[in-house]
Amino acid sequence: MNILKNSLLLLVLVTAGSCSSKSEGGMDQKASKSTHLNQEVERKIDSLLSLMTLEEKVGQMNQYNGFWDLTGPAPKEGDAAKKYDHLKSGLVGSMLNVTGVEEVRSVQKIAVEETRLGIPLIIGFDVIHGFRTISPIPLAESASWDLEAIKNSAAMAAKEAAASGINWTFAPMVDISRDARWGRVMEGAGEDPYLGSKIAVARVEGFQGSDLASPYTVAACAKHFAGYGFAEGGRDYNTVDVGTSTLYNTILPPFKAAKEAGVRTFMNAFNELNGIPATADRFLQRELLKDQWNFDGFVVSDWGSMIEMQAHGYARDRKHAAELAANAGSDMDMESYAYVNELVDLVKQGKVQESDLDDSVRRILRVKFELGLFEDPYKYLNEEREDAIVGSKEINDAALDMARKSIVLLKNKNNLLPLKRKGQKVALIGPFVSDKTSPLGSWRLAAEDGTAISLAEGMASYEDNTVRVSEGVKLSNGSNSFPMEVKVNSRDRSGFDEAVKVAKEADVVVMALGEDGFQSGEGRSRAELGLPGLQQELLEEVYKVNKNVVLVLHNGRPLAIEWADQHIPAIVEAWQLGTQSGHAIAQVLYGDYNPSGKLPVSFPRSVGQMPLYYNYKNTGRPTLPGEGVVFWSHYIDEENTPLYPFGHGLSYTEFTYDTLKVNKHTDGVQLTLTVKNNGEVVGKEVVQVYIRDHFATVTRPVKELKAFELVSLAPGEERQLQFNLTKNELGYYLNDGSFILEPGDFTVFVGGSSDTVLEETFTIEALDE
Repeated sequence: MNILKNSLLLLVLVTAGSCSSKSEGGMDQKASKSTHLNQEVERKIDSLLSLMTLEEKVGQMNQYNGFWDLTGPAPKEGDAAKKYDHLKSGLVGSMLNVTGVEEVRSVQKIAVEETRLGIPLIIGFDVIHGFRTISPIPLAESASWDLEAIKNSAAMAAKEAAASGINWTFAPMVDISRDARWGRVMEGAGEDPYLGSKIAVARVEGFQGSDLASPYTVAACAKHFAGYGFAEGGRDYNTVDVGTSTLYNTILPPFKAAKEAGVRTFMNAFNELNGIPATADRFLQRELLKDQWNFDGFVVSDWGSMIEMQAHGYARDRKHAAELAANAGSDMDMESYAYVNELVDLVKQGKVQESDLDDSVRRILRVKFELGLFEDPYKYLNEEREDAIVGSKEINDAALDMARKSIVLLKNKNNLLPLKRKGQKVALIGPFVSDKTSPLGSWRLAAEDGTAISLAEGMASYEDNTVRVSEGVKLSNGSNSFPMEVKVNSRDRSGFDEAVKVAKEADVVVMALGEDGFQSGEGRSRAELGLPGLQQELLEEVYKVNKNVVLVLHNGRPLAIEWADQHIPAIVEAWQLGTQSGHAIAQVLYGDYNPSGKLPVSFPRSVGQMPLYYNYKNTGRPTLPGEGVVFWSHYIDEENTPLYPFGHGLSYTEFTYDTLKVNKHTDGVQLTLTVKNNGEVVGKEVVQVYIRDHFATVTRPVKELKAFELVSLAPGEERQLQFNLTKNELGYYLNDGSFILEPGDFTVFVGGSSDTVLEETFTIEALDE
């Protein structure tokens, strides 16, 4: 039974579909099924557009946040009442932050059964690292370097969200960032464009699956286009000022990779680039994305970014902002009320062409057709499916698997880890030992506070050791809730004495320190990168009475922990791992899971090194010219090098690299090398391949990641690996955006981090096109 009762829309679907088998001027009769279906969808879109009024077209470009209690009566007055009238009048194309089958059905029913054309809504939500069941923050997942695991994590998030009525996520964030001060570094894949591109593809494929019309997948959104991660000073929403070389070679590649992977939507950014706010950047949206890259999905603005162009000093008023954004190619307005209030007049005045509106609406309708919403607008709305999937064992098992793979062992002096299974007295100290909320991290909108497995709970499952718990210090004064700022405790040391006593009586101390889940994320930039509040002081007090300390970091960004590196024998980067956090950490601490994570970001020695990244340029004075001479690129009070480099991560076993060979061929070079597990336990190693182009028209970094492989080796096992580097890996973008491979000298580096152990130099003369 077709649920769509609106006669006009039914007419469109039936008549447009009835001619789908006919050929069109010279079209190949053996066209693929996918091409055939695409043509059928395009005909339906054209038919529907022909029926739409100008106001209805603008309505499809308008997105509202959930604006009333959907299980209660309709709003009668105020802004909510106006939005409700817009919804009933077909002036809303999408809603966000409406979740749950019952709630989504309420708004979808209005759109489908009460508006003139019955066009279904697309329902969006920030499914960033899980929906109700929370996986590790994206930065943590990126530390796994496990593309299949990351893809599966996105697929599980999509499945759970789709079961709750969602069909569009505002993820993945593919912004490259080199500055740990920026709060949203937690939401991306780190500092490297190659790794970031691979992870962007994995997340897009995970969210969208092989069939976007499946009720278990959602449309993905590559954001923020473009440059948002380069905000000056690491301060969120700040100005971005980068050269075209950085734009083409560092910022854009993950977006291009997401587009090639079939991502159906893009989101523009809050920042300006070259003095133009991204929401009104015609070059980015029309010329590059839609024309050069042939992107046929749609672009949504970020929350209120259209109206914010007035504060930028770029738009005179809301009407001017709508004009600028529409002409630049921003297809949907998220919560600025600019399009719905201004676009009709702008078209009538000739300041915006209706053909451009038609293009935007066509893109939005295309994605709705691809999601299957015209076939069945209630396809995502099944209470039995919601009950069976949300919080299911399948999704929790995937979250645990992802959490274990995300943990990075930063330091393990004298093999303090793994902990002994029996007969040890363990002290668990720190504000995060019993915390069941902060491990969920930021962007946990649909999760319930207090649902994470705490470290104390995870450790309690190992019953043959005596474990004593002492919080030691509170991180904050009062409760922390979104979107309020965390109020850091800087005076209350009342728990110090008990913590020191517990530590003194223990064989080993596990200290859980770091950041509250809301100390990173949007709007949560930090000027300091040390342990917040009194945690550093507590760490030093505990260390005075017991040197056997394992520091377990709970954080959403790289921290400056040089004192800990100099004194604490074992340091575990546990990030914010989500619902299964405590189980994952405990399994790593006790050796049931051998850590294999590698850093996707460099860890600084001090905040003054920011921005910090491994793929820097050499400069004209890169090294010390002589004893006591100061005229070279350095700090007089700090080293240039990171505390822990990009790609760093230890294991409970040891790997050695040997016999690197480079063989040139017509398409590039082939690398072979041998990797061996020299330890006594099975382990996984991320083998990393970097290159340096020594001389180029545009200077190249000292090292660039160009390949990697995650390999599992048994004790004593040796394996030969092979990598092929082609023009795509050896070339780069010129400042005009053209891609080039120039002949010349290259060095290839191989190892278990960006501090590589093997290298060979070769010369490229020319490659076959």
